[in-house]
Amino acid sequence: MQNPELHKAWQAIANTNVSLFLTGKAGTGKTTFLHRLREQLPKRVVVCASTGIAAINAQGVTLHSMFQLPFAPYIPETTFNNNQRRFSFPKHKVRLLRSIDVLVIDEVSMVRADVLDAVDSVLRRYRHRYKPFGGVQLLLIGDLQQLAPVVRQEDWNLLEKHYDTPYFFSSKALQQLNYYTIELKTVYRQSDPTFLSLLNKVRENRIDSEALAHLNTRYIPNFEPSKEEGYIRLTSHNRQADAINQRELEALSTKQHIFEAKIEGEFPEMSYPTDKVLVLKQGAQVMFVKNDREKRFYNGMIGTVVDIDANSITVCPTDSKEEIKVTSDVWQNCKYVLDEETKEISEQVIGTFSQIPMRLAWAITIHKSQGLTFERAIINAKQAFAAGQTYVALSRCKTFEGLVLSDPIPAHAIITDHNVRTYTQQMAEHEPSDNQLQEAQRNFLYATLEELYNFTPVLYAYADLLRVMEEHFAKLYPEQIARFKSLDPDLKSAVEAVAKKFSTQLDYLIRTEENPAESQTLQERIAAATTYFLEKLAPLIAQTSDLSLPTDSKRIKERSENAIDTLKEALRVKMQLLNYVKNNRFSLNAYLRRKADIMLDASEDSEPEAAEKTTKSVRKKAEKTEKITDVPQDILHPRLFNVLRAWRAEKARELSMPAYVVFSQRALVSMTNMQPRTIGELKKLPGVGKALLDRYGETLLELINEYLLEEED
Repeated sequence: MQNPELHKAWQAIANTNVSLFLTGKAGTGKTTFLHRLREQLPKRVVVCASTGIAAINAQGVTLHSMFQLPFAPYIPETTFNNNQRRFSFPKHKVRLLRSIDVLVIDEVSMVRADVLDAVDSVLRRYRHRYKPFGGVQLLLIGDLQQLAPVVRQEDWNLLEKHYDTPYFFSSKALQQLNYYTIELKTVYRQSDPTFLSLLNKVRENRIDSEALAHLNTRYIPNFEPSKEEGYIRLTSHNRQADAINQRELEALSTKQHIFEAKIEGEFPEMSYPTDKVLVLKQGAQVMFVKNDREKRFYNGMIGTVVDIDANSITVCPTDSKEEIKVTSDVWQNCKYVLDEETKEISEQVIGTFSQIPMRLAWAITIHKSQGLTFERAIINAKQAFAAGQTYVALSRCKTFEGLVLSDPIPAHAIITDHNVRTYTQQMAEHEPSDNQLQEAQRNFLYATLEELYNFTPVLYAYADLLRVMEEHFAKLYPEQIARFKSLDPDLKSAVEAVAKKFSTQLDYLIRTEENPAESQTLQERIAAATTYFLEKLAPLIAQTSDLSLPTDSKRIKERSENAIDTLKEALRVKMQLLNYVKNNRFSLNAYLRRKADIMLDASEDSEPEAAEKTTKSVRKKAEKTEKITDVPQDILHPRLFNVLRAWRAEKARELSMPAYVVFSQRALVSMTNMQPRTIGELKKLPGVGKALLDRYGETLLELINEYLLEEED
């Protein structure tokens, strides 16, 4: 990549975890950079945009769709907190959010500050609570001098108490983030230095009377180009463009043809790339609205309809005599999903829009022209009403000579926002130097390894489970608790304390090695540490693997099962990562890919597909039937425990009552361990009362004695 700014942007995204705002004038290659990123970056990338049209153009999804955001304003620290149920995600969506490496937000100039904070709130909830955007690396792409966010006055009445401006840079979460800014300076769309200078003055609202007079030399009263020249008119308002197109279409004496779009699945009207009902005639001026896979036409190319039949339209481009026959094409509306086989994040098509890829193009709005390039355009910006609107219109043109003004542009139509000017003046402070990029690469390597050897999630889960055991199971399973608690000193001294010391060693090695990513010393330390920690975690894994805490209380059962599952999941992730590093030389990109795969691996119970396959009747039966295979370690006679527990479960089903009403868990444990042979012996056991003796005493003694006889045989 020859462009130095683009090269630096690639280094920042590919080799660090620092977020980036990539900006630049119109035509500087921002979209091209995004396409390359999607194709070549080894990280897991999700692309979003503020509007449906921008999302379709960027081959991504809208922010509202990806993060299930409401269209109402987001009020910091109140909106989501009061709507927890509404914004709860299914498990497969949570796994997707946790696997994202880079979140790209295209056309970020149109994203409101509160929307960015809403995204931050979702990512913090499902990733890292104390890191902006949950620790995800952001790539924000856009030009603040182009179209601004749309904010209704009633919405701003709520938001202005919390935000200085509606722009994304006023986001409270973004202000907590240490991010880079890189401005692309090489313009590829225009090559005339005089025209570029003029555009820059309009962009930055520095235009003086001389420059404005020069711009208005392109005002040509009553300009009526020939159809062959292929001019397109850009207007500030929809009604102007629609009126021009309708008038020009009606002026043609040729036969009218109607093409109606075929829409399947979910494809919102606001995202339609062209008219649902496209009315065309031979001689109509049209603009292609899609890039052709065979490169015969591109998005923004102007031409004239020369022939129409039932299924196709033949167009002669303005700058070519080679006619193009066009049939219906398809746009896809996608959402991001996880491929459970490859563990890749991919787009899933949820809707399609099939239509001839063109629109009437005697005129379009300036808003719809953003991102397009024209050889020739007639611009009506006299009534421009939004910041950046006039600049967007003028910068669509490749040359000054290809630009015609339908009315002189007054100075008041060149609008910029002083908040944007203030922010852009400060952007240079955030541009990274080569030394800063190198330092960020070292920080990224250290952060990745420090997380690998940080056992806090495992130790927290262990401590929480131990607390549950001591609070609720001390009398039932004292030996099991004692064995589990005996691990605590070694976990603190041999795991937690050693990990902290090793973190310091890692930091020193990464700071002092000339090329830490290729350092043999670092590789040897990683290998040795991995083997050590795998060995030290083995006793905890052994005791956790067959851990069981049966109880009659649904509340305690749920809490204990959640605590066990949390510890098992933390151990699963940590052990799989350590084993991967043990068996492979550490490579940052390969490790990140493997880590994402491991994070996406879910237990069978958490798979949404498995849940969908389970019928209601099977679920109800599973809820009523106690498992008889999991036996606590304190049980001296596991087979007898299972016999008595199975009998209790059957009796509970027969009487349509909870199992603990038949007799308590405490009684079950004491009968199993003490093995009473007589009513007198049974009566003395903890948890055995008069009701149990009267109703089931004889039956239970028969079961116990049968078991003892089998044991003796």
